[in-house]
Amino acid sequence: MALDKRYFEYPERSYGMDHGRYDWSMLTDRQAIQWPGDKKLAVWINVGLQLYPLDQQGVPFKVPGGMTMPYPDLRHFSLRDYGNRVGIYRFLRAFSRYGVKPTYAVNTELAHQNPYLLEAICRDDHELICHGWNMDCLHYGGQDKQQEAELVAKSVDGLRELSGEAIRGWLSPAKNQSEHTPELLAANGIDFHCDWVNDDMPYRFFTDSGDIWSMPLSTELSDQFILMNNLHSEQSYVEQILDATEMLASETTTQGGRILSLQIHPWMLGQPHRIGKLEQILAHLAERDDVWFATASDILDTFTSQLK
Repeated sequence: MALDKRYFEYPERSYGMDHGRYDWSMLTDRQAIQWPGDKKLAVWINVGLQLYPLDQQGVPFKVPGGMTMPYPDLRHFSLRDYGNRVGIYRFLRAFSRYGVKPTYAVNTELAHQNPYLLEAICRDDHELICHGWNMDCLHYGGQDKQQEAELVAKSVDGLRELSGEAIRGWLSPAKNQSEHTPELLAANGIDFHCDWVNDDMPYRFFTDSGDIWSMPLSTELSDQFILMNNLHSEQSYVEQILDATEMLASETTTQGGRILSLQIHPWMLGQPHRIGKLEQILAHLAERDDVWFATASDILDTFTSQLK
């Protein structure tokens, strides 16, 4: 039996996509970008500083990396806490050694509960972006709009007040958004979000509250995705990062500057048996003469300053 013709009638149907969030285009057709000092790769090290509540509600789903055992799941809760008590300091030493300028995606409740942590990461050149309230306060389709609006405002305003910094960027817990999240971010003065993973370069993102930018924070190269989801070895993690580095660098010969974005977590790579792998990656990147270590905002500002 033939489908009713109404199945083929959709007002947003168009070439390349079926929504109006951004102007669709092929990456290879876009304007070439140059990074400072004629570097090929802008390296964005994004550190997830997260609070996983022991009594997580899991609405509407259990966040990846959260509690998995019956309450109280102290084993997983304390492992996450390890990253904010021990692992992060191994990160800080590595960043100092290799000249990394990190971006920290911070849960605002974590910053509120642990002022020592905020003080520690803000001593050197860095950027803070808001990672929502905590890892159990998700943004999702069907969520009450007013409830989400209050959650976004509490998260963004709270981190601005605690840090004294502008807070231009946003990373949703679990990279999950509702249909209203982009508008709410723009209304709260956010310049860019890192939730959509459909590109290697920034692109303009349209909202009813004004335009923001989508920044390419790779899920495929996240330590959590490679080590915990895919169950690959630590050595395989290193190899995948180095392979990505070589591939992106090769593309710059004809297509302009590229971004290597690495999402890392101190409760994973801050472990004593893994920190050496992170240092191996950072040492390799620091030795290259085509790498620019930069924050997300540094990259975005350089990018937008060259647009015609």
